Amino acid sequence: MTTQQPARICILGGGFGGLYTALRLSQLPWEEAQKPEIVLVDKSDRFLFSPLLYELLTGELQTWEIAPPFVEVLAGTGVRFYQGRVADIDIDEQRVRLQDGPEIPYDRLVLALGGETPLDMVPGATSYAFPFRSITDAYRLEERLRLLEESDADKIRVAIVGGGYSGVELACKLADRLQERGRLRLVELSDQILRTSPEFNRNAANNALEKRSVWVDLETKVESITADAIALEYKNQVDTIPVNLVIWTVGTRVNPVVQSLPVKQNQRGSLTTTPTLQLVDRPEIYALGDLADCVDADGQQVPITAQAAFQQADYVGWNIWASLTNRPLLPFRYQHLGEMMTLGTNNATFTGLGVKLDGPLAYVARRLAYLYRMPTLEHQLKVGFNWLTAPIVDALKD
Repeated sequence: MTTQQPARICILGGGFGGLYTALRLSQLPWEEAQKPEIVLVDKSDRFLFSPLLYELLTGELQTWEIAPPFVEVLAGTGVRFYQGRVADIDIDEQRVRLQDGPEIPYDRLVLALGGETPLDMVPGATSYAFPFRSITDAYRLEERLRLLEESDADKIRVAIVGGGYSGVELACKLADRLQERGRLRLVELSDQILRTSPEFNRNAANNALEKRSVWVDLETKVESITADAIALEYKNQVDTIPVNLVIWTVGTRVNPVVQSLPVKQNQRGSLTTTPTLQLVDRPEIYALGDLADCVDADGQQVPITAQAAFQQADYVGWNIWASLTNRPLLPFRYQHLGEMMTLGTNNATFTGLGVKLDGPLAYVARRLAYLYRMPTLEHQLKVGFNWLTAPIVDALKD
């Protein structure tokens, strides 16, 4: 009698969507004979808890807290980790090829490769603007800030492109870091910052920016960027303003490997999924997070946020398990749990579940909400203990 090979589940991308799917799959009740092989692939060696990336710039948090190595997070789960870039996906042969790495055949494929920041939208951005999406981006920005802080320039001029969450959070954190030396401007194409956010959050953000003397340019378009200037167009007038640093937070582009797949996509190149998070006509492939164009079971368009990817991972894990154990699949239902943002050190805003908070209390609520979402209990305990004891240790040092 021939024994059947265990199914192989290949998960591409170790962000909220990919890592949490892998963890969910490892926790489900597999019978010994059915237990699949789970492989997770990411180009980085660390998982990044991206909503807390801003806290690295102010020294409020350290790398190990928000970016634990995959090897550590996956210890004891049975999930195999490969560090590598995806070169090619052959959906007919059901194989993934990694650059300088092995070919991985799969029975189920999870696409969770996240998005990339497109820097080729205006002349000079690719050469001179800094994106802020990965741990590498944070290190590069940190290095640039350190050089500026050590220079003898009396003012450090920073332009941040994009008045969404990322732009606003960066502006507040950098204003707190640079203090008197900082001259910050936030450049937004539309007529208000945080267009899609609750009014409470927008007002809190506007107050935080005003308090920190961040200049906000609304209805302003970036024409070009050079090594030491940014050209801005407002009402058909172009002004060239000297800057030391430009940070680009606008736009998300789907990974080119994903865009080249012969499957149904929307205009942005995101993959169209069914409410069970499977690709149309390709039930063995699941997509979630930044690269999925998903309408849930209630007909609502699922936003491209960490919160949505976190929830989708639960369903993708469950649905793969169900598909391999002959159980019914569950259609995804997105629950909007509110919105949180940090507005500088010890300040944040939180709206959701009927609660509206800002200031230090919201800062603590945001921290606790994110602590609860950290990938493993062990990491939650390590980080939580550090957050509790750090103020005591600092006090003893003083």
